[in-house]
Amino acid sequence: MIRSGVSAFWALVMVNIIWGGGFVVIDKAIDIVAVNTFNTFRFGLAALCLLPLWWVSRERSSFSGHGPVLKVGFGLGLLLFLGFSTQTQGMLYTSVSNAGFITGLCVPLTPVIAFLLFRKHVDKAVWISVALATAGLYMLTVGDKLEFNSGDILITVCAICFASHICFTDRYADRYPVVLLSVYQLAAVAVYSAIAAVLGIGETQEYPPLLEQLSSSIVIQAILYSAILGSAFAYWAQTSSQRLLEPHKVALVFALEPIFAHLFAYIFLDEQLGVKGWIGAGLIISAMLYAELGGRRKAKMQPLDQTSSPSLD
Repeated sequence: MIRSGVSAFWALVMVNIIWGGGFVVIDKAIDIVAVNTFNTFRFGLAALCLLPLWWVSRERSSFSGHGPVLKVGFGLGLLLFLGFSTQTQGMLYTSVSNAGFITGLCVPLTPVIAFLLFRKHVDKAVWISVALATAGLYMLTVGDKLEFNSGDILITVCAICFASHICFTDRYADRYPVVLLSVYQLAAVAVYSAIAAVLGIGETQEYPPLLEQLSSSIVIQAILYSAILGSAFAYWAQTSSQRLLEPHKVALVFALEPIFAHLFAYIFLDEQLGVKGWIGAGLIISAMLYAELGGRRKAKMQPLDQTSSPSLD
């Protein structure tokens, strides 16, 4: 279990390593299988993988209120569904670099959304950190060649959904059992994806029959990787970690994802990072360190009005 801020930090770093590698794996799979079909199997398997943890959990014997956690889980799952659906769909129309940068906008968007939704005050140190991270993401993934298209718009929606998910997870993580909330979230994404797949939403090209899609070794490997590591472990780790870390720090750690994406692309696809990329990586790490060290001096996010919004602590 994740029981300290340090272990929560490193658990999220591991999550971002997994997600960075997932860019390479999933990018190949979605050429063979429809986006919503892929996400149905990915998140359905992920939910099943966490069920044994719930059955052996000590929390299960004393927990009886499934109604509220089911409602919250399917609400958080809707944000994840919209985020992953728009991200994966957007990758069909834009470059991996643009996708990495725009998804990374969840870093500066998280404190903004926390302020707009829950009236959480964000002090100057946080804004400096998110500015550094945003500049780093830009240098790392785009440089001076940012060109917007329909895919970029879809991934912008994805970034908003992911930032909102971080904020709402922070609000509810302490109220319900971590494993059960993760199971309901992942199951919700599978249900929403299955409905979208049946209705043909988002499909812009002809795909082979379903059995032929699922018989591809590339698709099977991508589903197993993204379900077990990129979903089941990742969202259990995120939900657990957000009991111990402030949401803006979680978002800043998520800025590591494009660094690891570039690393895996270099190893497996022979893509080069370049001077601007390394500068960007340095800015992101600097932002993380500044936020972490600053957080030891004083709390970074506080309610503007204690009577009108719940505490994030």
